[in-house]
Amino acid sequence: MLDVHCQKQGYTEMLPPFVVNSESMTGTGQLPKFAEDLYHCPIDDFWLIPTAEVPVTNYYRDDILAAKDLPIKLTAYTPCFRREAGSAGKMTRGMLRVHQFDKVEMVNFVHPDTSFQQLEILVKEAEEILTGLGLHFRVLQLCSGDMGFSAAKCYDLELWAPGEEQWLEVSSCSCFTDYQARRLNCRFKDADGKTKFVHTLNGSGVALPRLMVALLEQHQNADGSVTIPEVLRPYMNGQEKLLPVR
Repeated sequence: MLDVHCQKQGYTEMLPPFVVNSESMTGTGQLPKFAEDLYHCPIDDFWLIPTAEVPVTNYYRDDILAAKDLPIKLTAYTPCFRREAGSAGKMTRGMLRVHQFDKVEMVNFVHPDTSFQQLEILVKEAEEILTGLGLHFRVLQLCSGDMGFSAAKCYDLELWAPGEEQWLEVSSCSCFTDYQARRLNCRFKDADGKTKFVHTLNGSGVALPRLMVALLEQHQNADGSVTIPEVLRPYMNGQEKLLPVR
């Protein structure tokens, strides 16, 4: 994922912290609404990140960027921590909903005039990962009632899991317009010399646990072996199949 994003799509990889303060969580919109779904250390007032979106987007907090540098495209591969408060039942057991998981996140800082066009590009960048892995997926544009309150437009990417007989969300790509930028005081100097708020976007490229479920199930053969997608074989010493343990 990082190779695709950084070598083909123009992203710069970051290695952000996995612990952030309340100001950072508030800046990206996780606080106060989602506090019960987050892990908090009250002694130091630090939070485990629910997504790399938080530290990466806060990188330009209180900064003034140059219009010529936009769009800025950053990516990071981090563990993510979520309490999943209120989640229970057989549909959330196993790898489908866990308290710690790994995810590659993409964050864009863009000119306000291009933010919705850039969202379409961001969705295609996430799609490229799934297409390269030879996976059956669908893209849904969310209605207002299904979107988070901070997003202006959002798409979900879902993989089909045959064993579960359901679609699994592995990426959510959102345009926040200037919602996060106003909280973060992240601005840019436009060509007219005026200082304006940037627009921010983010999307997963992609989350690993559900990806692994769909990857194993969609590529499983009748004999129990799993065909390794061609794009992954260089990372596995050229191995073409995973064989079942007898």
